[in-house]
Amino acid sequence: MAIDSDYVKSMATQLANYEVQSALTKANRNEANYKAKLTAITSLETALKTFSSSIKSLKGTDKSVLTNTATFNSEGYATAKVGTTAIAGNYQFFVKQLASAHQVSIEGLSDTDVDTSGNLTITQGSKSFTVDLSAIDSDGNGSNSLAEVAAAINAASDNSGVKATLVRSNGTVSLVLASEKTGLENAIGVSTSGTSGGAFDTALTNRRELSAAKDAEVLLGGESGMLLTNATNNFDNIIDGVSLTFTKAHSTGEQPLSVTVGRDEKATKDKVQSFINAINTLLGTFDSLTASGGESASRGVLAGDASIRAVESTLNKLLRTEFGGVTLIDFGIAADRNGNLTIDSARFEKAIAANPEGLDKLFNAKDALLDSIDKNLAVYTSGTNNLMKARKESLNTMLSRVDDQFDDIQKQYDNYYARYLKQYTSMMQTMAAMEQTFGMF
Repeated sequence: MAIDSDYVKSMATQLANYEVQSALTKANRNEANYKAKLTAITSLETALKTFSSSIKSLKGTDKSVLTNTATFNSEGYATAKVGTTAIAGNYQFFVKQLASAHQVSIEGLSDTDVDTSGNLTITQGSKSFTVDLSAIDSDGNGSNSLAEVAAAINAASDNSGVKATLVRSNGTVSLVLASEKTGLENAIGVSTSGTSGGAFDTALTNRRELSAAKDAEVLLGGESGMLLTNATNNFDNIIDGVSLTFTKAHSTGEQPLSVTVGRDEKATKDKVQSFINAINTLLGTFDSLTASGGESASRGVLAGDASIRAVESTLNKLLRTEFGGVTLIDFGIAADRNGNLTIDSARFEKAIAANPEGLDKLFNAKDALLDSIDKNLAVYTSGTNNLMKARKESLNTMLSRVDDQFDDIQKQYDNYYARYLKQYTSMMQTMAAMEQTFGMF
């Protein structure tokens, strides 16, 4: 009788598989469970972070759900930034002149005209800085050039805001000094001390003004109205809650700029709706991850999850909490029978008209609704040890342990296989010997 090696291997394989089947089934089940939970936790984390980003986009010291706007009768004269404290009304502005930066040109010089000793002092209002002409020879050739003067001005550590550059035309070079800021207070003055009194001093004295230093001049009420001046064209809070940046001057007799400040009801409602959409999207993710299941639907991977229950409980509590003396319900915002937030437009518009500041206090005041939601969610998604990160790390650790279990199971399988292979081989050899013995009779 010949030994059937394929039969021996087949039997050893079957018996070895049988020995490890229970442990392998359990390990596979655990691996699938941990992977499903890891995927679900990652989806939950993404949903929470997306929601948190939506909340952050609506909150902040310079942000508000309540939106005001400014409209102009003519385009091109100004842009506006309107805050929540802006008072509705119409305002007239006549832009007499725009602010401009001082710019002067020092002409008729060659490099040989620049002094190698003395000081060059540049002033701007009460500020000044000095360039030591004996220390600007950067190439060490024993003389100063216009380029070295410009470089020294720009590199001065106490430079008050003057930029120097060289302008070339038809073989001549001019040193141009320009103020970085607009306004009369930033007008450039130039003087020297300890110099030779030659061509360099003469050119400085005879400098040509390319652009005058001017303050912006705006007349409130029209061309004969109240004069308002500013070093820049940006008039911050020119009216309470309204900042205007003027971009074009009027001509004499021209119609003034009419600015109408009022509430942008559509933009306000859109911001509130974006908050509602963010809440409903997050709650929808919760529902899909925690579904109880049934005959026609599978059970959610995170059904009964404590973290989701905690977030839902916190959100539901905050959505019912009074902030600044009002609640969401006061503005027509409430949950429908499916648990989704909805907005009653008529009630919302009526409440906004009666108490616009209340909406801002409800959403954007310190420690109000948006602030409270953001702080309560931070423990789940922010920081190095947030709960979502900790849960993912825990699941990855469990998956690593399952990998170790698979390695152990493989080793057990190999041992069982080797043992059964040896036993069946020995048995087949014994049977072959007995068959040979019987053949002798």
